[in-house]
Amino acid sequence: QAVRRLQTLIDQLDDVVLDEELRSILDRLPSEVNEFGYDPWGLHPETAVRTLFATRWLYRTWFRTEVHGIENIPEGRVLLIANHGGQLPLDGLIVGTATALEGDPPRILRAMVERWVPTLPFVSTLFARCGQIVGNRDDCRKLLENEQAVLVFPEGVRGSGKTIWHRYELQRFGLGFMRLALETGAPIVPVGVVGSEESIPSVLDLKSVARLVGAPYLPVPATLPLLGPLSMLPLPTKFILHFGEPMQFGGNPDASDAEVHDKVEQVKDAMRGLIQRGRDLRGGRVFAR
Repeated sequence: QAVRRLQTLIDQLDDVVLDEELRSILDRLPSEVNEFGYDPWGLHPETAVRTLFATRWLYRTWFRTEVHGIENIPEGRVLLIANHGGQLPLDGLIVGTATALEGDPPRILRAMVERWVPTLPFVSTLFARCGQIVGNRDDCRKLLENEQAVLVFPEGVRGSGKTIWHRYELQRFGLGFMRLALETGAPIVPVGVVGSEESIPSVLDLKSVARLVGAPYLPVPATLPLLGPLSMLPLPTKFILHFGEPMQFGGNPDASDAEVHDKVEQVKDAMRGLIQRGRDLRGGRVFAR
């Protein structure tokens, strides 16, 4: 009897979490899963959609996200290339929530996460079940060949670990995403993210200490020591996302770095324009609706 009551409680909670909007998203998700509900890369669509119950609140209420140009994301294989910042991967969370909630049809983005993420207990498992994978070229290529939408932050930790003094300054891009686009014929949709880089403002990066503990960077938030550990909680900054028009590139994926770099700079220039558009639109409304 106790087991039945527990199952009834779980079912009632599930009815609250999987409301009408989220059930509709789950029903419309294009996914190929095995008998246990997982795809070859560990995505579990039901877990991913249940996670939206929490991220939707952050997306709509805490960060008050505005989205522009999401209709530019084509069906099938596509690389979304976005700017990175804010110490925690909130930008990836918000972009992924946007494509799930606002996309037509909804899409679960396969974000390329840093190689140190699988070392995090619990978080690494949740990330995998929500569709995120370690950023290696072979898996990314296979995802694109299976018509998936892949989110890449080509700045890597150079972007996420930026201090507030360098917000929205695009760091050096890796070339790997462009070689994958050339190899698979995937279009590139540039994304300008405004809001994440003020969410956890860091005034200093203790690189030498970070190396001692095996971390890619060690930010010193602006609110330390006043707020202590709470300094790593994100501020309610307003997010504005701009999805640019798809960019199609042709050429040899094994071309010289210089040749590939020229194509990467075109994407970078498009992203600068989208970021500036978002900053202009937001103006001084960093913490306003």
